Amino acid sequence: MGVVKTACTSRTLAHVLSGIIEFFQSPYLSLDEKIITLHFYFSSSLTCTSPPLHCYNIQMKKKTPPVTAAFDNHEYLHSREGRIIRVMAEFSYPRHKFASEGILDTIVFFGSARLKSPKVAKAELRALKSSTKKVSPTELNKAQHAVELSRYYDDAVELSRRFSLWAKGHSSSFAICSGGGPGIMEAANKGAALAKAPSIGLNIKLPFEQHPNPYISENLNFEFHYFFLRKFWFVYLAKALLIFPGGFGTLDEMMEILTLVQTKKLEKTLPIILYGSSFWKKVLNFDYLIESGMISPDDLKLFTFCDDIETAYKLIVQHLDKEVNTRKPTKGSQFYPLMRI
Repeated sequence: MGVVKTACTSRTLAHVLSGIIEFFQSPYLSLDEKIITLHFYFSSSLTCTSPPLHCYNIQMKKKTPPVTAAFDNHEYLHSREGRIIRVMAEFSYPRHKFASEGILDTIVFFGSARLKSPKVAKAELRALKSSTKKVSPTELNKAQHAVELSRYYDDAVELSRRFSLWAKGHSSSFAICSGGGPGIMEAANKGAALAKAPSIGLNIKLPFEQHPNPYISENLNFEFHYFFLRKFWFVYLAKALLIFPGGFGTLDEMMEILTLVQTKKLEKTLPIILYGSSFWKKVLNFDYLIESGMISPDDLKLFTFCDDIETAYKLIVQHLDKEVNTRKPTKGSQFYPLMRI
């Protein structure tokens, strides 16, 4: 402290030391700046009335903390106020990706995430039958039923493969589209993969069951937060729809699209196949809906029941051939309007 030219008392020395401590706790200067200021302070002629060290240079060199741009602000983007931006992103990003991949048309597969391939379903049934633990009749019946329904998995794979091969020979703008998860969704993407063709997976965040299957094309694997935007992209590019056995999710998707067609909110003809008539006629009593006046007899013309690969394939390809051959050139954006929205 000999460099300090002052006759200050011990009280003043304590004052200086206190200032040094406070100075080094300052968040506004870098360490280098603090050392330079300290050197200046002790090289000066100080008196007992000199201002404390922490007053030196701080106001002049006070730094403004960095500010995050709104579009980089994670907290804001995930807030209630940022919802509109998240909604816009889930609309705009798939549109961008489809355009970059040249996809204008989709053949959409709906169906249960719980349906298994015959190989898996039979293996699970064998495991139950050979189990040393007590198996309830309900568990055994469920496993046997899964084996019976597993044929729909193989049918979905084969139909997807055939449609993909048709698309490769007729129009590169077509792609298979599914919900991106397991079960029938996996089967649809698998069929396209077997044909070495692109396929889309429109995943959504759910607490169970839903996870991307490994057959989705890498650049066409999406994850949605909002159901309504996922549904929009199911319908907007769709040129055909196959609905396999499923539960609440499949029923929700099917009924919403049937409503769009019934109320003429679609400006296109969309063939809708209910695959597996025995299942669907047990789940939905269409005859009673007509009998009770809830729908009209003509509403049954909105869809077609199918039970075999050949019939479903011919019905849809007949429509797709007509679609491709009569398509008008697009103007402006390649995403020509197909819906009234």
